[in-house]
Amino acid sequence: MSTGQFSVDGETAIITGSSSGIGKSIAERFAEDGVDVVVCSREQENVDPVAETINESERPGRALAVECDVTDREAVEALVEATVGEFGGLDVLVNNAGASFMADFDDISPNGWKTILDINVTGTYHCTHAARESLKDGGGSVINMASVAGQDGSPLMSPYGAAKAAIINLTTSLAVEWADDDVRVNCIAPGYVATPGVESQMGVSADAIDREEVARRIGTVDEIADVTQFLASPASSYVVGETITVRGVPQIGEDLDV
Repeated sequence: MSTGQFSVDGETAIITGSSSGIGKSIAERFAEDGVDVVVCSREQENVDPVAETINESERPGRALAVECDVTDREAVEALVEATVGEFGGLDVLVNNAGASFMADFDDISPNGWKTILDINVTGTYHCTHAARESLKDGGGSVINMASVAGQDGSPLMSPYGAAKAAIINLTTSLAVEWADDDVRVNCIAPGYVATPGVESQMGVSADAIDREEVARRIGTVDEIADVTQFLASPASSYVVGETITVRGVPQIGEDLDV
């Protein structure tokens, strides 16, 4: 059976929030498949090592590190310009940059609420809007990173849940608007993933996770990268405006009082 339809070789991708965790894994996966990747985060010193590792490896894709705060429209426009200037175009945009904190709703300040909405929602808007002409030039793919928190709610993380719900809705709306421009817009809603941050909070290391084990509710960054590559590839050509939930075994009936 041919697997060529899963390849994204020869394309160019921007992955925001790619200094570590899911974003870093996506960048490395894409580069391994021959994609030229632009990795970015708010601090240049955090994203430079990611690009250096890719460029010093045997991966066929090249990497460019760009400092970019996704809440700063001028910085985002400079990111897109740097991408087109370095690689000649843009085929895939992965809106992975995000932020959250835990607090009771009563204790969330207006500034705290605004910060989370700005990074997650407005950042996604800035990057997608600034890249629209490049993505429509020959067709492309936008992959937004949401969360199960945006589908099911998230006690103690209400601004994060609200932001991710907005991203899911934006995905559906934009998918319809941009379909005639041959741009597919889709979304991924991960559950618990063993990122460095989750490991520090929950004590679960990715090294202890067996991908062959079905009965689990925590995944690896590589598993999210797998789904991201699928959505970027021709294999998902009939997948438009969808949110793919990646969270392992569903929690059915566990919160019900019987």
